[in-house]
Amino acid sequence: MPGDDDKQADDDFGTDPRLLELLVCPLTKTSLDYNARRQELISRVARLAYPIRDGVPMMTVEAARKIDGDELK
Repeated sequence: MPGDDDKQADDDFGTDPRLLELLVCPLTKTSLDYNARRQELISRVARLAYPIRDGVPMMTVEAARKIDGDELK
C-alpha cells in the first residue's frame, strides 16, 4: 500500500475530496490514487500519471506521463 505521503487531505488537491472518488482513468476506467507531492493522479492499471495544474486534473492520455513499476511501489 502506498505511503501516507501519496494520499493527502483535500486541501492539497484544492477541491472536494469526493471528486477523486468520481474520477477514473480515461483509458482503463479504473480508480486513481492521488500523489500530493507530485500533484498527480496515478492510474496503477494503465501506469500513467495525470498532472494536476492549478487545481485542475488534466485527464487526457496525451497529458499523462508514463510511470514505471518502481514508482508504483
